[in-house]
Amino acid sequence: MGSTQVLWISAEAELPAEWPHHPAVWSIEIQPADEAIAALAVADYAAIVLNLPIPGWTAPTLLEAVRRAAPGVPVLARDPKASVAEAVQLAHLGIYQFLPADESAFGIIDQAIEDARLGDLARMAALVNREDWERMLVGGSREMRQLQHIIRLVAGRRATVLITGETGTGKELGARALHMAGNRRSAPLVAVNCSALPETLLESELFGHVRGAFTGAFQNRIGRFEQAQGGTLFLDEIGELPMELQTKLLRVLQEREVQRLGSSETIKVDIRVVAATNCDLARRIEEGRFREDLFYRLNVVPIEMPPLRRRREDVPLLATHFVDRVCQAEGIAPKVLMRETLDRLCDYAWPGNVRQLENMVEMAVALSGDRRMLAPADFPLPAPLLERPLTGRVPVVAVPDCGLDYEQTLAVIERSILEQALRKTGGNKKAAADMLGLKRTTLSAKVRSLEPVA
Repeated sequence: MGSTQVLWISAEAELPAEWPHHPAVWSIEIQPADEAIAALAVADYAAIVLNLPIPGWTAPTLLEAVRRAAPGVPVLARDPKASVAEAVQLAHLGIYQFLPADESAFGIIDQAIEDARLGDLARMAALVNREDWERMLVGGSREMRQLQHIIRLVAGRRATVLITGETGTGKELGARALHMAGNRRSAPLVAVNCSALPETLLESELFGHVRGAFTGAFQNRIGRFEQAQGGTLFLDEIGELPMELQTKLLRVLQEREVQRLGSSETIKVDIRVVAATNCDLARRIEEGRFREDLFYRLNVVPIEMPPLRRRREDVPLLATHFVDRVCQAEGIAPKVLMRETLDRLCDYAWPGNVRQLENMVEMAVALSGDRRMLAPADFPLPAPLLERPLTGRVPVVAVPDCGLDYEQTLAVIERSILEQALRKTGGNKKAAADMLGLKRTTLSAKVRSLEPVA
């Protein structure tokens, strides 16, 4: 790196008044964000300093744009109002260091430049050169770093993986990341939702059938196991798999071969099986609804997708990621989340996890019109329910001064009641319907209608 100039990206045309004078061998060039990113394509800088906040940009978005424009150049930041959580976020994203407002800042910049010259930027290089699967798992929290570490360890193995986690935590995304990280990435990833089809169709879907195997089987059909040959088969909602099919799945995992319906021929399969569930399989085993030997076959490598409330420091990164993605998909100008908006999003518990956050972002972008800045009012989050027994027939709800979305809050309450009933009955919809005085078909319809709320 031959340059001796430091690029100072700032909304102000001058250095801050408290910034100390430094008669160093390098000089500072001040530019606004848009011009600075354009300059990085043609100019060579020894280091880059982000003087935050910068209107129109979130810190993660600006950092990502700078890193793309100038890979390998150390990026530092200065923000007197930054919280510890914000500083940690940028550190996970590859910021070299936050600068203090005294002479020690110059020593930090000098060290960053020297580290770059010596090639001692493994952390930032790892960020710039992250593989696609890592970019899928947005977040820098301890839980997400641990998840990425496990995926790196097992990606190249054939060991079966069981992914657990609440609804909306991204279990399918975890399965896709696991597939993309391994040596099977060029082969198919085939997904099956075990609760979406009746038992008779599910068996044919998984194992295939031959002509004449049953009424309507007019031709041979290969199943999902064969379709995933050489790749990965993702079995979502594995806890809903009927007992008879559990027995057949166990045999496939043991023998690595499948038998189509109506055929006596066995077909060898070379696949990695990844299963996922949001239910308590241990409890289902106790109730006789899930085979214990199948559980051990599936649970060779357990992976938990953490709920969003346990990694709230990832909320700003996720929200910004979703805003950018929605704007790009809609073909509209990029929108920016105000700092107050991010604070509000971080304070919410997100019972529906990442899926709920994504849905809220999509709604906010759609309803914000031509406004570029997304304000807290664009996110009418349901008021948190007080964790106490129900009073009479009506749950106690805290109504905030800013108001609440009546219909959405009712939907959250209804969903909570349905989930409690299903949890108490181990997922048995008929028993849950009886508990709530509903018909089974009515309960099933309500669960389906409330799915977007999650």
